[in-house]
Amino acid sequence: MALIKLGVRCLRALPRGSGGALYAGATRAWSGGSITAYMPEAASFPEVVDPLSLYRMSVEKAGTFWGALARSRLMWLHPFQTVLEGDLSGGQVKWFLGGQLNVSVNCLDRHVHSSPDKVALIWEKDEPGNEEHISYRELLEMTCRLGNTLKRHGIRKGDRVTIYMPSCPLAVATMLACARIGAIHNVVFAGFSAEALADRIRDADSPLVVTVNQGLRGGKITELKKTVDEAVKNCPSVKRVLVAMRTDLKVPMSKLDVSLEEEMMKEDITCAPVAMESEDVLFLLYTSGSTGKPKGVVHTQAGYLLHTALTHKYVFDYHDGDVFGCVADIGWITGHSYIVYGPLCNGATTVLFESIPVYPNPGRYWETVERLGINQFYAAPTAIRWLLKYGDEWVKKHDRSSIKTLGSVGEPINTEAWEWYFRVVGESRCPIVDTWWQTETGGICIAPRPSNQGDEILPGMAMRPFFGISPALLDEKGNLLTQNKVSGALCISQPWPGMARTIYKDHQRYMETYLAPYPGYFFTGDGASRSDEGYYQITGRLDDVINVSGHRLGTAEIEDALNLHSSVAESAAIGYPHEVKGEGAYVFIVLKKSSSLPHEQLVQELKELVSQKIAKYAAPDFIQVARRLPKTRSGKIMRRVLRKIVENKADELGDLTTLDDHEAVEEIVAGHESLLEKHARR
Repeated sequence: MALIKLGVRCLRALPRGSGGALYAGATRAWSGGSITAYMPEAASFPEVVDPLSLYRMSVEKAGTFWGALARSRLMWLHPFQTVLEGDLSGGQVKWFLGGQLNVSVNCLDRHVHSSPDKVALIWEKDEPGNEEHISYRELLEMTCRLGNTLKRHGIRKGDRVTIYMPSCPLAVATMLACARIGAIHNVVFAGFSAEALADRIRDADSPLVVTVNQGLRGGKITELKKTVDEAVKNCPSVKRVLVAMRTDLKVPMSKLDVSLEEEMMKEDITCAPVAMESEDVLFLLYTSGSTGKPKGVVHTQAGYLLHTALTHKYVFDYHDGDVFGCVADIGWITGHSYIVYGPLCNGATTVLFESIPVYPNPGRYWETVERLGINQFYAAPTAIRWLLKYGDEWVKKHDRSSIKTLGSVGEPINTEAWEWYFRVVGESRCPIVDTWWQTETGGICIAPRPSNQGDEILPGMAMRPFFGISPALLDEKGNLLTQNKVSGALCISQPWPGMARTIYKDHQRYMETYLAPYPGYFFTGDGASRSDEGYYQITGRLDDVINVSGHRLGTAEIEDALNLHSSVAESAAIGYPHEVKGEGAYVFIVLKKSSSLPHEQLVQELKELVSQKIAKYAAPDFIQVARRLPKTRSGKIMRRVLRKIVENKADELGDLTTLDDHEAVEEIVAGHESLLEKHARR
């Protein structure tokens, strides 16, 4: 029994509210004509004549800008009275206070009212050529049945529902069902281990988990239900597990488990939407930090939805009728914002891609583009670098003439990959939007578009801030760098609607991570440079976080896993440049004197341990055994020294006056060179 696509039986009337129609008039990119054809709300902004002046106005008069957009782009059950309350200094930012809405109504009901049979989702299954089309009416009915199912199993407004599923229609419907009944969803990437899943379930105190019997990815089966079974053994909060069927294999069911499809078929196809306050929590999404404990980033209702819808429309120049193809997984923020909420709020047709770039061959992306007629294609640099290695042949086998915009997400894209993406994939005719943003920002903050038509796009640069985003570069002492041709810590100097509001159950950590390092600014953790022309280029992480294939991974998480091994006394994980993944993990370990394992066995066990505790993608690429780690006299590991060694810059170690053992560094340098030589001979 495959994941069900429920039939159509009736159409709910839209709840009464205001707005939700004006944005449909914005049907083309600005090209020198009327700015109101580009953004209808500009009719009330007399000083605006083009996207550049629109950007200036959005920053200088943020309340006016966001208020007008919120009134016209979102459907409200009760209008808001205050656009913005609070600031970055106080750490309490609230948007659209007094307003009530329901996110699922904005993503489904209003589009069902006008175009019920329009395709909402195209599910590109792992098996190529076997896609399914789900209309807005069908997705609404699926969502309503799911909402009623969740309620019957005890889920109420404010409860946290954990979703551990592949990219499939039922996963999207579960997210929207939570939004409909006022529950908070907590999507966990379906590649995480049982222990990592359990950590997130426990922190969210989640009473219900939704999963599938098995996952399919790249032709391989993943035992998702087994992973959930293992996880919930250590999660006393879980009272129910809803299990859908992705494959035909029946799996053992415990007293916690029930069949999701069978439960849904018992339910009505209507489910009254709950009126949610603008600042009620919409979802939690756990992301890595510089400590070993993942943090539950909190996004709220109206501001997040508005930001994702607006960026989806204007960064990608989305037009009604386009097919939007983001090939991320829904377990990451990219999938939340640019597969689900942004596109569906805009009434778009959005692709759910379940597979991998090279299955069944390296032409999979481009065959999918041709078959589905994808107009905007959004992928990670890791995937682009991976496919570049296979040459041009696999790309040119397929018609890509439908593509109008190419996008890049997750990490800075290197120039070689950018040029290949532009020249070969896009046939030198499609603009590339290299987007910078984070789980914490909610949506895109810096990208080459929107801009005036004909404005340059430079390879590998995010370039221009989005409407309402005011980036700032600060030096190590916290001084604002106002000139061009400088580098510093990338901060944002004023609130924006899509920003995360807090860390779940730990607002102090939120303050310490994002607002305390540079008072009055939101610190992103990234470094950036600003060119002579004022364009922004992201230079990488400034904290102890590695960006592996576009996914942030705390070095402390890796170290915590390594240190569990009975042979490991201590460890240090460092990110290093990886030609495919962007960054990889290079770890140093100090062994206990009692350790007697052969080296190859030890390395294999450590990689398996990290895979088990976190996820397979987190497994280190290099493991170097050292007599001891370089430390200051106070006992702090000098990670900058290790980082320079890993980057093959041992002649640039800098000030070592606080180092307690210079011989340790010399040994590590020699060990690093030896490890690289062994790797090169393989």
